Amino acid sequence: MNRQTGNVLVTGVTGLVGARLVPRLIKAGWNCRALVRSGKTIQGDATPVAGDLLDAASLTAAVKDVSAIIHLAAVFRTQDTDLIWKSNLEGTRNLIAAAKVHAPNARFIMASTAHVYNTDNPHPGREDDVVSPQHAYPASKVAAEQELRESGLNWSVLRFPFVYGDGDGHLEMLPKHVIPGKWHPAQRMSIIHHRDIATAIDMALAGTFDERIVNISDDAPMSVYELLQLVGATMDASSAPLENPWYLYADASLARSLGFQPTIRTVYQAAQEKLL
Repeated sequence: MNRQTGNVLVTGVTGLVGARLVPRLIKAGWNCRALVRSGKTIQGDATPVAGDLLDAASLTAAVKDVSAIIHLAAVFRTQDTDLIWKSNLEGTRNLIAAAKVHAPNARFIMASTAHVYNTDNPHPGREDDVVSPQHAYPASKVAAEQELRESGLNWSVLRFPFVYGDGDGHLEMLPKHVIPGKWHPAQRMSIIHHRDIATAIDMALAGTFDERIVNISDDAPMSVYELLQLVGATMDASSAPLENPWYLYADASLARSLGFQPTIRTVYQAAQEKLL
C-alpha cells in the first residue's frame, strides 16, 4: 500500500475483511479508528471509538476530523431479514448523516457485494447493470449504495466477490454451502484475496474510484469444483447444462481500466505462496 497519513474510520473491524485490512492500513501510515460497541475490545493498534451504527448520536466522535470512512460493517449470516435491513440500510444512513455534519469532506468508501447482480444475468455482472436481487443481504446493499450515491458526499462503492485468504477459513466453509445446496460443479465465482482488498482500498483512499461503483476481483474466476478440491473436499461431477452461467461472476474490467491489478492473480498463486 502507498504510504499515507491521516485519520480513517473503519467499521466492521472484527469481521473477516476488517480484521485483515486494518493492520495493512496502519502499516501504510493511516491512523485507524475502529468503531466498536461500548464495552467491546479489539486487537491491534487501531484506536477504538465507542459507537453503534444504529445509534446515530453515538457516531459523532467516530467521524469527527477523519479524512476517510471505510464502511465494512454488514449483517448477512442470519435468517433475520429485519436485522439485515436495519443494520445494512439504517446503519449506513446513520453513518452518512454523521459524516455530512462532522466530516463532510471525507471520502466515504463502502464495501458492497457482487451478489447484487441478477441470477440470470446474460453476461458477467457489470456496474451499470440493472439489478434486482432476490435476497435481503444484496437487496439491502443496493439500497445502501443508493443512499450513499445521493448523499452529496465524496463516495465510492467497491463490490467484492467471494473473499478468501490470510487464514480466514472462508474457503474451508464453502463445502458446507455448495454440497448441501447441490450447486452445479461448473458454477464459477469471482474471488478476491484479502491482500487485494487492501490494494483496492488503497486506490479508493487515493481518489481513484471517486463517485464510482467498481467491481473488484482477481484475474481468474474459479469453478466451485476446483475450489473444493483446493480444500480437500469433493463434490459430484456433472456434464449437465449449467443454468445461469454468469451468476456470481463479476466483470472487473472497469477496475482494471482504472489501474487496479491484483497482486494475487489467482487462487493457485495464493496456494503456492501459502497465503490461503
